[in-house]
Amino acid sequence: MTAPAPKQLFIQGITRDGKTFRPSDWAERLAGVMSPFRPGGARPGTHLSYSPWCVPTVVNGIKVVIVNSELRNHEPMAWDFVMNFAKDNNLEVGEACLLPEDRK
Repeated sequence: MTAPAPKQLFIQGITRDGKTFRPSDWAERLAGVMSPFRPGGARPGTHLSYSPWCVPTVVNGIKVVIVNSELRNHEPMAWDFVMNFAKDNNLEVGEACLLPEDRK
């Protein structure tokens, strides 16, 4: 049985050589550029919020952009842009993992 493809990827603000990526607002900038790419497409005012497919956050003190795999299915060129951004800037990319449900 093969493992399902990850639903989310985490682009971390740490380069592969362990340095903090600059500028410090890179995650917000990247997510802002991706704001038109969303379920149902761009609509008036959508540029004022982040796309649910590309969300900036902080995890354990590290800036992160969470990229949902639905972006790849609906907007392959936007997906390529985000993944190439991570690759070109030598950023760490990790897969989200699901934790088993607590069965009582």
